[in-house]
Order: sequence, then C-alpha cells, then structure tokens
Amino acid sequence: MKQSYPRLRAGSVRMKPRASGFGGTPYQAGSSTGETMLNFHPPFRPSDGEVLPDRDKIVARARDLTRNNGWAAGGVAKEVDSVIGANFRPLMKPDWKALGLDSAWAAEFKLAVEARWRSYADDPRKLADITRSQTVSQMFGMAYRNYLMEGDAVGLVAWKENRPTHTCLRIVDPDLLSNPGDQPDGEKLRGGVEKDADGAARAYHFRQAHKAAIYASAASFTWKRVMRERAWGRPNVLHFFDKTRDGQSRGVSRLAPVIEKLRMEDHYARVELQAAVINAVLAAFIKSPLGPETMDDLFGEGEGTPLHDYQIDRAQYYKDRDGVTLGGARVTQLYPNDEIGVVPTARPAAQFGDFESAVLRNIAAGLGQSYEQLAADWSKTNYSSARAALIEVWRGWTSRRIAFAQGFCQPYLMAWLEEQVMDGHVPLPRGAPDFHAHWPAYARAKWIGPGKGFVDPVKEAQAAAMRVSLGLSTLEEEAAELTGSDHMENMEQVEREIAAMPEGVLHPSQESFAKLIGPGGATATDFENGNR
Repeated sequence: MKQSYPRLRAGSVRMKPRASGFGGTPYQAGSSTGETMLNFHPPFRPSDGEVLPDRDKIVARARDLTRNNGWAAGGVAKEVDSVIGANFRPLMKPDWKALGLDSAWAAEFKLAVEARWRSYADDPRKLADITRSQTVSQMFGMAYRNYLMEGDAVGLVAWKENRPTHTCLRIVDPDLLSNPGDQPDGEKLRGGVEKDADGAARAYHFRQAHKAAIYASAASFTWKRVMRERAWGRPNVLHFFDKTRDGQSRGVSRLAPVIEKLRMEDHYARVELQAAVINAVLAAFIKSPLGPETMDDLFGEGEGTPLHDYQIDRAQYYKDRDGVTLGGARVTQLYPNDEIGVVPTARPAAQFGDFESAVLRNIAAGLGQSYEQLAADWSKTNYSSARAALIEVWRGWTSRRIAFAQGFCQPYLMAWLEEQVMDGHVPLPRGAPDFHAHWPAYARAKWIGPGKGFVDPVKEAQAAAMRVSLGLSTLEEEAAELTGSDHMENMEQVEREIAAMPEGVLHPSQESFAKLIGPGGATATDFENGNR
C-alpha cells in the first residue's frame, strides 16, 4: 500500500534549515562569525608559497635560539646524537636473489665492501671530505643538523683526482641554494631548485659565497649551476628535506612550530632570573621616617636648610657608629626613628616551575621527544612510563633515520661503491649482472647508528633473546637496535677473546651457553675441542 504524505496548505510556513551556532556552516572550522574563528584567517597558498617567502627569517630565528637557548640547543643535540651519532655506517645487504647470485658471494661481498668503507669513512686524514675537516659520519651528522634546524640537508658529490679515493663529499650551507641574481620564484625555478616538466629537480643553483659575507663580495653575486646527476645516474647533488605537499621544493625548519614558545619561555625565565638577582642584591634597606609632607616642609635650596642639616647629621651618625656587640654579634644602632626594611624574596614565582614544565612539554611534543628527555628531568618517572616514552620517541627517530639514510646517505654510498667496483677494488664474479643496470641491488644496505639503550638491561636483554628464539628478530637486528653494533664484528671479537682465554676458563658467552644447556652439559674442554 502506497503511503501518502500530508500536503502543505496554501499560506503555510515551510520549515527553514536550522542554523548552527557558527554562522550556519556545516563545519565549525569553516565559520567566519564564531568567536574563536572570527579573526582566524591564515593565508591560502601553494606549498612553496608557504615555505620560501619567510625561510630566511625562520632559519635565522632557529639558529639564534639554538645558539642561545639551552632547551633548543639540547633538543637539537639529543636528536642528532640519537639518530646519527658518532659512527653512522652501512651494513651491506646485497640483493643476491635479484642478482641471480648465491648467499656465499653476498657474504664475501659484504665483508669486502664494509672493510673498504671503514678505511675510507674513518680515515683520520679526512680525505673523504673536500674541506678535509670531518669524517664521513661527522659530515652526515652536520647534514642532519642542517635538516633539523634549517629544513634542508644539501651535499655535493665531487671527484678529486689527487686523492686515493676520488669520490668526495662536501656539505653545503643551505643558504647558498638560491635563485641566480636573487630573481623571484617562478614555475621552473624556486628556491634555487630548477625543475623539469614533471616537477622533478633537474639542477641546483648555488651562490658562490653567502650574501652576508663581506669578505667575499664578488662571489656573493656569482652562481653556479650543478646538474642533479650525471647522464648514467651518478649523483652530483644530495638534497634531503621533508616533503609534506605536492610541488614543495625546499624544507622548513623542524623548530618552526615551537620557535614562538621557545622565545616566550626564554624571555620569562630571563625575567624571573633577573628579578631573583635584584632581590638578592637588594636584600635590605633603611627606611627614613620622613614622609612626603615632611619633605615638603623641610624642602629648601642650598646649605643651612632643615633638610640639608638633617641629611648631614644622619650621615655623620652612621659614619661615627661602630655598633655594639652582644655575644660576639654586632648590633646595629639606627638613627632615631629609622627602620630596617626587607625586600620580599618571592622569586622565582610560585607558578614558574609549572609554567616551564607545561611549555617544555609542548616544545618536546613539537620536536618529537619526551618531556623527560628534553628537560633531563626523570624525577617523576617510573620504569613503565620511561619505557613507553622511549619506545614512542625511538619509533620517530627510527623513521627519520631511515628516511635520511635513504634520501641522503644511500645515494652517496652508491656513488662511492661505483668507483670501488669500476676500479676493481671490489671485484664482481664472472658472469655477474651489469653493475649500473642493477646498481640499487648491489648497493643495498641497512644504516645503523647509536643503539636505543636500556631502561632495564636485564629485562630488555631477556626480551631480545625471546624475540630471536621465536624467530621475530635476528641477532644482527638486536645488536644494531640495542647497542648500535655490528653482530658479525661482535662474533669475530668474541672468537678472538675465546682463543685468548686461559685453559679451563670459559668465556662469559660460553658460560651463558652452558647455563642454557643445563647440568651435565658442556664443559670448558668440550668448548675447546669444538664439542658444543
């Protein structure tokens, strides 16, 4: 049966849609009349329109805070030390299946490449650096610091004929990457990055000296164009930044969201400290009984006036009095009707600690760190909360480490490995696939830096052993994750230590293994004879 609906009679009033409390817009975020949204009209711009116009100002402020603000300096240093550290290096993992080779070749290739990389990257002569001032790990650390503070990590891969290994690296100040002649940004050239029809970076334009360098005025107005890569794919320019929108050409400082709060906290702390110092200096004072009316009655000019005589007499009184001692303590004698006043010492303000903690939590969240790490305050932290904070922060640091390694370090490793293979320092087996055709498979690597560390060493070591025993992880993964070490290097060192142990004495690793076997298991002689 068809349902019928009542018809509206002539002259009846139709129901109007009910307006929301924010100007009738479906979403409150789109309202233009609500109290909280009335003056909230941020600019609507393309990605580079948001980043490039104010880049220099943001970078200058970030650098100033990192130089002069302890929290900013500590936050930046902690992330660089945790993500890159002192020895950021690759563990080679050539994709032997994709190359059609075997795992035995992959193991030999891994050892040969890593040995040559160590000699090259850790050379105390610093021949890998064009400026000969840093090792490779130190250059990677500076590049990551530039990315963190300024939004961009920029490097030039060069070829120096006069060095044992010709492939070299120079970390470039991101300020030098700019449009020739300081021309405005256009469709194909923005922030010094020249783009092709697909929007990919094709070339980079570098100012030959900083525009504020008064000692290099001529070079400050000279630019050099460098192609992104050679015709066969060898990189010339390394450029890493966080790309958050389509069409973005340059990065923005990771400190940008918290610069204002860092500045406010710094100013507030300075004012509190100044007030405390002033209170400490002006701890007490002497109050005169003369009020405003008395001053008016006594006020006069020149010598002989009542006020002048009073001041002379009062000053002479304090000059002549040495004071009276009582039990070895001096008792101060005041001029008649004088009183001692004390400056209140309520500094820092009672709410200062809570305010600073709240601001630092906001800053820590913006930097991807925990409050405890940024403030170095573990007084209110137990094991569970410390462990949870470490896991959460480490997840973010691991993500950034992988992204930076893939975007900046891995292309440089590929350029270096190309020279090693082409010059015969790292030979390929007969019949191996063409190197350039399978460049990524030969250069495949996992980059490791500092380990996560331990909150409770015993619990976390036991958890690592359980993960390995269940096949959820490997000894290599656990060594890299927890201590930042190479498992194969550890095993080689353990083997040397076992050989050096006195007869009948077990190495600690053997004792642990014997405990796992249980009573009646292996003895020291069994281990020495290989019966394990």
